[in-house]
Parts: sequence; structure tokens; C-alpha cells
Amino acid sequence: MVMFGNAAGSANWVLRRGLWGLMLVLSVAIYGSHAPLLTQCKVDGIIPFSSTSVVVLVELTKLVFSLLFLLTWDRELLGVAVSWRHIAPFALSALLYAANNNLVVHMQLFMDPSTYQVLSNLKIVSTALLYSLFLRQRLSMRKWLALFLLVAAGVSYSCGGLQDPGSPSKMQLHITLVGLLLISVYCLISGLSAVYTEAILKTQALPLSLQNLFLYFFGVLLNLIGYLWSSAESSFLEGFSSWVLVIVVSQALNGLIMSVVMKHSSNITRLFVISCSILVNALLSITLFNLQLTLLFFIAVLCIGLAVHLYYGVT
Repeated sequence: MVMFGNAAGSANWVLRRGLWGLMLVLSVAIYGSHAPLLTQCKVDGIIPFSSTSVVVLVELTKLVFSLLFLLTWDRELLGVAVSWRHIAPFALSALLYAANNNLVVHMQLFMDPSTYQVLSNLKIVSTALLYSLFLRQRLSMRKWLALFLLVAAGVSYSCGGLQDPGSPSKMQLHITLVGLLLISVYCLISGLSAVYTEAILKTQALPLSLQNLFLYFFGVLLNLIGYLWSSAESSFLEGFSSWVLVIVVSQALNGLIMSVVMKHSSNITRLFVISCSILVNALLSITLFNLQLTLLFFIAVLCIGLAVHLYYGVT
């Protein structure tokens, strides 16, 4: 009986590890395909839909999925008494995420896209600092080195890991003083929102599906208010296509995966997932847009490999 019990436990462990790995690979694929999917949506080089309406739909889709998960797997918890002490913290989390989403749009007025791609990698450092400070997770020098290698990988890839054969190889960066301030605030809020959400998910003794229900309820509410505040005369679904639908569903699924990662792992795992997604981005860019790899891409891949080895492989 003991042997059968050990075998069943081992099989269960293997299954869980396999599902965890599959989930992380799927998240890498979704992160990496986001930019190519946005390019596929463009009409005459312009994105024809409202980014705020897409965010609202993504949050709504996550809310619906969370409700379905709750009704399917955690139905017995529907009668659990929940107070505002459990619900209220998610309002701040949703507010931070909404502020960050809107900040990304407004920052583009004060810098070019290339500069944003390069400097946004600093959110790896801000997230790690806040993770270490607020969650009291001491990171060794080896792990800090691994995280700085992730920053180096992101900067290398953003500076020209992919190149259009017909375009000049030299990249021009431009940013104003206001842009520097905004990118600093963006990196701070990005790290704070992620670490704060992880802290809530881990400290509350509630199932993840119920926590997601609270988080995405406020997400829908706040982003809908933002859409109504900033919307012009265009309709909510103007410019939508089948590609936009793919973006909405994939981003909603990725949001749910990241909540699992933050609940059962950490934001550091999320940072590694995002960094590894450049491999998928490069593959799709080569296939769809005939872009070419440069030396900086291989430097980025080397940095990521070393970072994974330092953070997870060395004992």
C-alpha cells in the first residue's frame, strides 16, 4: 500500500510540474506574440481601435473566466462569508494597474517608441527592489546579478535585436525631461502594482478564483470609467477585427496565468517569463515581417540563459 501511495504521489507531482511548465510556456508565447498581433491589426500603418476599449474587454473577459472557474471548481465557496476587508485591497491593485496602462499611452508623447522599449526594462529592477523590500525576500548577490542580466538582455534586444534589411541600422533615441520623469513613475508603479497584488493574493486565505473575481471587478469598473472619460465620438468596437479578438482572449488568459504565478510562485518568475518572450517575438517577427536577427539578439539570448542559470540553476 505504501508503494502504491508513493507511486500515486509521484505521478501527481509529475502532473503538477508538467502543467506548471505548460502554463509558463503558454505565457511566454502570449507575451511574445502580443506585439506581432498588434502589427497585424494595423490598417495603413495605424492601429484603428481604441486601446482603452480593448483593456476594458480584457478585464471583462478575465472577470467572466474567474466567475466560471469559481462556479465550476469552487462552487462550495459561494456561501463563504466575505467582508470588505477582503475585497477593498483589490481596488487599489486595480487602480495601480489602470494608472500604469494609461501612463504607457501618455508617455509616448515625450519619447520615441525605441526609447520606451529600452528604458522600460528598468521595471525589472524596480519590481525586484520592491519585492525584496515589501515581501521581505532577501536576494543574494548571485540572484541580483541574474536580474541585471535580464535588464541587459532587454536593452540589447530593444536596441536592435531585430532589423529590417531596408532600414538604417543606427537607432536614434529621443526623450524629454518630462519623459524621463514619466518612465521613472511608470517603472515604480509597474513594480508596486505587481508586488502589492502578490502580497494580497498570498496573505489572504481565499481561493484564487474568488480573489480574481474581486480584482477584475474593480478592473472593469475603473477602466470603463477611464474609457467613458476619454472616449471621443467613435463607437466602443470601432476598428475591431478577428485579430483584436485574439488579442483580447490571449491577454485575458495571460492575466489569469500571471495571477497563478503570483499566488504560487513570485513576481521574479513573472520577470523571467517576460524576458524569455523575446524568443517568441523574434521568431514571429522573422516569419511574418521578414526581419533579420542581429548580434544584439544573440547577446540577449546569452544574457537570459546566464540569468536563468544563476537564479535557478546554481546552488
